[in-house]
This record gives sequence, structure tokens and C-alpha cells, in this order.
Amino acid sequence: MLFGYFVLALLPILWLIVAMSVIKMQAWTAALSAMVIAFVEAMVFWHASFLSATTSVAEGVVMALWPIVLVIIAAIFVYNMTVHTGAMDVIKAQLTSVSNDRRVLAILIAWCFGGFMEGMAGYGTAIAIPASMMFALGFNPVEAILMCLVADSYTTMFGAVGVPTQMVSDLTSLDATMVSHAQILQAAVFMIICPFVIVTIAGHGLKGLKGMVPFTLVSGVSFLVPEYIAAKFMGPTLPVIVGAVVSLVCSFAFGMWQNKRKETPDEYVMGAKKPKDDGYEDVSSTDTGLKNAFIAWSPFLFILVILLLVSIPAIGEPLGSIKTAFHIYRNPDAEPVYYTIKWLNTPGVLVFLAGILGALVQKVSVKDFFLVLGRTVKQMSKTIVTMMGVLACAKLMSYSGMTNTIAEFFVETLGQYFPFVAPLIGAIGAFVTGSGTSTGALFGTIQKTAAMNIGASPEWMVAANSVGVSAGKMFAPQSIAIGSAACDLSGKESELMKKAAVYAVVFIVLMALITQFGQPLWAAVQ
Repeated sequence: MLFGYFVLALLPILWLIVAMSVIKMQAWTAALSAMVIAFVEAMVFWHASFLSATTSVAEGVVMALWPIVLVIIAAIFVYNMTVHTGAMDVIKAQLTSVSNDRRVLAILIAWCFGGFMEGMAGYGTAIAIPASMMFALGFNPVEAILMCLVADSYTTMFGAVGVPTQMVSDLTSLDATMVSHAQILQAAVFMIICPFVIVTIAGHGLKGLKGMVPFTLVSGVSFLVPEYIAAKFMGPTLPVIVGAVVSLVCSFAFGMWQNKRKETPDEYVMGAKKPKDDGYEDVSSTDTGLKNAFIAWSPFLFILVILLLVSIPAIGEPLGSIKTAFHIYRNPDAEPVYYTIKWLNTPGVLVFLAGILGALVQKVSVKDFFLVLGRTVKQMSKTIVTMMGVLACAKLMSYSGMTNTIAEFFVETLGQYFPFVAPLIGAIGAFVTGSGTSTGALFGTIQKTAAMNIGASPEWMVAANSVGVSAGKMFAPQSIAIGSAACDLSGKESELMKKAAVYAVVFIVLMALITQFGQPLWAAVQ
């Protein structure tokens, strides 16, 4: 009986994978059809009432719009505005002055800058902004998005100033610092592997690693070491932020030193060019003086400053108190569930504020401001529908009990071998929700209970759930949709999903081995 319900519960997820990767259905239609499947199953097999099913959908739609769609539109708007004003030409010229090697630039933008954006803001900014910048530099859009998906994977657990880890720790009544330590221990090998994967994508295969191993190793190690120290001794708030900043500084310095010592092979040279109707115009002579540099980077600098300020409790907590709780989901047989919207202290609003300040610095007229904003919303229209469909499906599966059925099947079937699938459960949750925070809420308690039943460490197993999120998010429809929108690549989602899924599957297998056999190491280092 349980196996039958397990298969039924998996149907919306399996349909999403098949629809996008095999049938090559567009993301928004696949997401909406998966929602319909979940809706019917929730009512027929899990006996959800029509009221609870429809209000589940309503809450998913609201969650998609605020904060997720909001922050994505804000991030893409900031990028589109810098393109509109010509500021992106200055940014491109500056980046290529560090190195004209596409592999180096991929690490600086996707790995270092993307990691910083994930640590500060989360909610898709680490995919949307770096991918759009790389696309503007001249990277193949599919490759640019793929590199950002890989780069954003293992920073998710400490994203948005550690919210996913803090939330799952609170939910399971575990010490957040111990959970953080277990997470970074499990993720350590992947923090070294990911930069190498990014370089091979940028270099079109393993040949791209030639001459790049020292630089790539520096980028990975300089990220991991401070991240590990911060996670072990300070908890989930700062690990990724500290790691990304240190890695950026080290990678920047090593990249400049390497650039002076040897020439970049012709096949990896990335010229600073901007597209024109009649071809390409060289912008290497773009004025990159201090004043022009500040004007060009101002929106991103404002994002940095505002997010840092809001991370200070004396500023962030009062802003966070301006919120409204809505009773959207309705189920007479369950405790009331409220969805809370923070009106000011949310990444989308803060990024928009930075965009407005940047527009003032770049002297964008009111007319042009709303012209760019309108174009951005139009560009994002299909992505908005995708987000609503995916989150509605996730809420349906969560409230009806379908996600619990999936987890319970693994717990009852595998017993002592449950650690093998602990990361897979996290990956499934992330694939459905696209969120480390939501996945922790769905499966964190189940992971803890399973650990206690088999005599394993609860912190280790809950950490495995969060690390599994990293792989699931890599090819989640929500992540794919964000990247596609950032690079105006609608219709290519199936290609992206198939490429990202290869890395995700390999990583999940490695995670399973680490979770099952790495527990003695965890016991030794506590």
C-alpha cells in the first residue's frame, strides 16, 4: 500500500522531469500541468477537500509572487538598466582587464560574485545577476546559466544570510552551529569540485583545465577554508559571505598575476565587445576611470551596501517587523497556517531600492526607468507563470501529505541504510520547491526522526537533507526558469535541465556515499 502511494506521490515530479527533458515542453506549461496532476491526486488519493486544495494553490501563487518573482524581476531589472545606460560596457571592459581568459572570468563572476549574492540575498539572485552579466560578456547563454547553476548549488544552505539552515535547526530543535558544521563537512569536497566543473564548462571539456589547475584550486580552497571556520565557530549566518569575499580577493589577485605571466590561449580569449545590429564593436577603449567605474557599478554597490546594512540586527529587525500575516491555506481539520509577507526587509524590495539609487546615479529618466521595468516584466512573463505553477504544486504536495509519503517510504524501507537516501530526499524537495528553506521545512523533522530511529547523528542527517538540496536545486524547474529569463532564453529549458541533471545525479551519488560512510569522521571532529 505504502509503495503505491509513494509512486503516486512521485508522479508530479516525474512528470516535470519527463515533460521538460524528454517531451521538451516549455517550463511554464510543464509546471502548470504538474500542478493539475498534484491537485487531482491530492483530492482523490490523499482526500484533501476542494477548499484545502484550492487554498494550497493560492498560497503557492502568493509565495511565488512574493518574495521569489519580486526578487528575480528586481535582479533582472538592475541588469537591464545597466545595459540600457551603457554601464555594462564599462563593467565588461573592467572585468576583461583582470584577465581576458573566459575560464578566469567564469570563476570570478559565477563562483565568487555569485556566491556572494547567494550569501547576501538568495532567492535566485545568484543565478539571475551573474548569468546575465556573463551573457553580456559574450558567453554562450546555455553555458553561462549552467555554470551559475553549478556555482549556486553548495552555497544554498547558507544563502540569504543563513536562513535555510537557521530555519531547519529551529524546526528540529538542533543547535544551528552544529548543523552548520555538519553541512560544511559534507559539502567540503564539492566546494573544491565545483570550480573545476565551472572551468571545464567554460573551457568546453577537460582540456579547459590545462594551465588552470592552480588558479581553480586557489578559488576553491580560499572559499572553503574561511567558510568552514565560520560555519564551525559562528553558525549559518556568514559562512558563504566570508568565503565568497575571500575567494574573490584571492582569485582576483591570482588571476591578474597569471594574466601578466602568460598569454591566454586563443580559444579561451574573451573580448570585451557589445552587440550591434551590423556585428560587433570593440569596446576595449571604453573609459574605465574611477568615476565611470563607480557610476557603472553603482547599482551592484548599492545592493552590497544595503544588504550589509540590513544584516545588522539594529536595522534589519525593525524593518523585518513591518509585515502582514495572511491566513490563506484553509483546512478545518488542521491548525491554522499563516503566510507572512515582509514588506521591507525582503531581498526583492532591497534590490529594487538599490536599482532606484543606481538609476539616479546613472541619470536615468523617469520615462526610461519605467520603459526598462516594463520590458523586464514582459521578458519575465513566462517565468512568472512557471514560478506560480511550481510553488502551487509544491504547496499541494506538502499540505496534502504527498511529500511526507515519499519520505516515509524511504524511512520504512531502508532502515540502517537510510543515510544513503537522505540527500536524495533533500534533492527531491529542492527539485519540487526550488528552495532550501522550503525543503528543510518539508523534510527536516523526518530526517531527524529517521536518524534517532537508526541511532545516527540527528545533526548529520539534517545536514544531509540540506546538502542534498544543493543538487536538487541545480536542475529544479524554478532555477532553470530563472536562468532562462536572465539570458532571454525561453524555450531552451529542456536543454538546460538535461545538462544540469547530469551533474546533479553524479553529485547525489557522491553525497549518498559521504552521508553513509562519513559519520565516523563527524563523530571525530565534533
